[in-house]
Amino acid sequence: MTSRQQIERYRANLQGEIDGAATYRAMADLEKQPQRAEIYRRLAATEESHAAFWRKHLTETGIITPPPRPGWRTRFLIWVAKRFGPELVLPTLHTLEEIDRDHYDRQPESGKTLMPAQERSHARVLSRLSGKVRAAWDGTAYSSLEGRHGAGGGNALRAAVLGANDGLVSNLSLVMGVAGASFSQQTVLVTGLAGLVAGACSMAMGEWLSVTSSRELYQKQIATEADELAQVPDEEQEELVLIYQSKGMDRATAEDTAARVMANKDAALDTLVREEIGVNPDDLGGSAWSAALSSFSVFMLGAIFPVVPFFFLGGNAAVASSLALSAVALFGIGAITSIFTGRSAVRTGLRQVAVGVAAAAVTYGLGRLLGVSLS
Repeated sequence: MTSRQQIERYRANLQGEIDGAATYRAMADLEKQPQRAEIYRRLAATEESHAAFWRKHLTETGIITPPPRPGWRTRFLIWVAKRFGPELVLPTLHTLEEIDRDHYDRQPESGKTLMPAQERSHARVLSRLSGKVRAAWDGTAYSSLEGRHGAGGGNALRAAVLGANDGLVSNLSLVMGVAGASFSQQTVLVTGLAGLVAGACSMAMGEWLSVTSSRELYQKQIATEADELAQVPDEEQEELVLIYQSKGMDRATAEDTAARVMANKDAALDTLVREEIGVNPDDLGGSAWSAALSSFSVFMLGAIFPVVPFFFLGGNAAVASSLALSAVALFGIGAITSIFTGRSAVRTGLRQVAVGVAAAAVTYGLGRLLGVSLS
């Protein structure tokens, strides 16, 4: 006896497949590139076969399904695609496929079919079409820093500059706070050095964990890919065909290329990992220890500037010198940052100085209040 809950699930699955098929059909009709249009048509055909699967289950329970009609969200997406072009809705489709990529894994009716693998394949193909596949990391020392500071297409140099900025601003604020509390030169110096080492160690540990976690995730994804290659080689080959088509190959060439790749299982796995996961299986995103060392070094490089004057001076002279030296370093960081933004080097440098000095002023004021209270 089929429960009401099962029937509702069948209906939801059917509607989802109807929506997907309608969207992909519309995308195919709007797409100007023949290869991409063909990919959308094949995705739509797969969704329609999934819809037939759930319609059959509903029919077996005695439920008469009405003619397929896309939901209002799908109709809206199609309208947007027709009005502004398919590329505008492609990221949304990619997100939706990512959300539903394992939707069928836990359902008993579909768990032992090809449907779960096909849904994951769709998510990866949409990822490729939308240009959101992770670029393979090259294993350089600053690879993990790019994950933290690489927004907006940054590179290793940009990551290093911003890492140094973190060290400079945080340690300047710490030193000014302690100096504001009227502690001795030695206390400020020790505090600054402790903050330098503590911050650098924290950054290094964070980068090590980040890269190690990424490597472990990639290893799991590679193992999953190897299992899918063994269990459903035809689906994986078809996935390669779609990927090659998305790169501009015609269907015949893509099928021939995919067949030759699949002839060697090791080469097939290597290719699938590079194309789908977007990572070089030989280095898995670079060395965690290299990333940690790089992060430690660039943070320390920035954090040393506020501390240097306290090796030679004390009192107000040390505070003023620390602030001046840090301001010069902040201006330099801002000027270098302008390379990546295209803004004026002077304006960016002055803005960087203003932000850093403002942070130092806040902690100096708090330190001053705390010092008076303690006294």
